[in-house]
Amino acid sequence: MTITTPGRAASAPAPGRLPSIALIEPTGGYVPGACNIGPAEIARRRRSGWIGLAASLVLAVALVVLGTPAWSRLLVALPLYLAAIGFIQARDRFCVGFAAAGITNFEELGTVHRIDDDAARTADRRHARGLLVRSAAIAVVGAVIFAVLPI
Repeated sequence: MTITTPGRAASAPAPGRLPSIALIEPTGGYVPGACNIGPAEIARRRRSGWIGLAASLVLAVALVVLGTPAWSRLLVALPLYLAAIGFIQARDRFCVGFAAAGITNFEELGTVHRIDDDAARTADRRHARGLLVRSAAIAVVGAVIFAVLPI
């Protein structure tokens, strides 16, 4: 595998070999449709992911211990959604709420900057929709698997 730096292209692969992968360092700033939060906001999203995961586990154990019907285990989708959206936002360095509001933050918590470019805001909203769909899919699949487990 060849690691390249921004601005430098990887060489063409030898015949019969896979192409190299370029690892690009984070820009440390706003990238429309790709990155709209910095380290403090990323840590906040990761924290919400862990809280959602913990809530999912507590709810799952409670539902099993209480002997509730299998269909009621689908309720675990709600905290699973919180976990998924938190972890995915942290991984993507992207906040759905900020995209909807047209803002970004790479400074201390509570400091935001408005995005005035319409094309950038459109790219952010598109990425946010995809992130919401992925999070919902993870939550639904996880809840269905939990509901059908013979526990």
